[in-house]
Amino acid sequence: MNTRALLPATSIIAALVLVGCDRIPEIELAQGEAQGTTYHVKWWAEDAPAHDDIEADLAGVLTRIDEEISTYRDDSWISRFNASRSTDWQDAPPEVIHLLQVARQVHERSEGCYDPTLAPLFTLWGFQDENFRVPSEHEIGEVMAHTGLEHLDIDADQGRIRKTIPELSLDLSSMGEGHSVDRIAAMLESHGIDNYLAELGGDMRIRGAKPDDEPWRVGIEAPTPGERRAGNIVTVNDREGLSLNTSGTYRRYFDDSGHAYGHILDPRSGTPATHDLVSATVFGTEAAVSDAWATTMLCLGREEGTLVANREGLPVYLIERHGDNDFTDSRTAALEQSQQLTLE
Repeated sequence: MNTRALLPATSIIAALVLVGCDRIPEIELAQGEAQGTTYHVKWWAEDAPAHDDIEADLAGVLTRIDEEISTYRDDSWISRFNASRSTDWQDAPPEVIHLLQVARQVHERSEGCYDPTLAPLFTLWGFQDENFRVPSEHEIGEVMAHTGLEHLDIDADQGRIRKTIPELSLDLSSMGEGHSVDRIAAMLESHGIDNYLAELGGDMRIRGAKPDDEPWRVGIEAPTPGERRAGNIVTVNDREGLSLNTSGTYRRYFDDSGHAYGHILDPRSGTPATHDLVSATVFGTEAAVSDAWATTMLCLGREEGTLVANREGLPVYLIERHGDNDFTDSRTAALEQSQQLTLE
């Protein structure tokens, strides 16, 4: 439910260089479309499996994720759960259990500003089908009666969940792209590949370095509607890797009577968040977690978001817009002190 993008800052397809009799490995590239967006996966290793084998495994990972959490497939696990009106316990995939535990943790630590049960509200406001409208307070209240993470029980030990109100539904897309690059990274590492850049929909997991030992560098997309260009450049210093997740409101919004309504909804009010924050980039070690926090920052806004991020020790880069082309940025304490990356 969020717009997010990170753009490669420089080409990372390394030229073949000869050093003595040794060949520096080439960076491999797999790219395509998935989950309504694009992906680019780059990797290299001295003894990596064949390119076609990695691509086949990559396709398998993406297919399994679709089968679990795609809301665009009627036969996915999450679509079947949402269609059910049962309040009995239902078995859930381990990955879904994990994501829901992340969601609950972020929900509790953000004063309720993150909630993956809000899909009916997105539909009400028209963000689902782009038939935008400003609903009445009565309509919002009626829909909110069927939302709320507090209406979901999780039994991680038994691998099952249950809703306590029949109409409750889940949408994990606000963590889906981060979760996908986590799964892609795990697949690469299972093949002994420790140098990679996995990106889907702008969310990234990065580890190691380029074959010439230069660090990976990427750009955070500038929050300017109508164009796509890199803004600040991130150099990844930590060879153990990190995740980068950006969420923004600058591409998905509508105007009504001179008022702009962004697609980030505040679960506490059922209405779009009202502040000047238009982009939040969260750095971490698990992209699904950073993804959830990036969305949460846009719900909280700069002031409240900075307080929460500093309390949680989150490295976050925030951009506010004042007027059409007047932007200011800020960094949380953990980002200012981070040695894992350099943000230029």
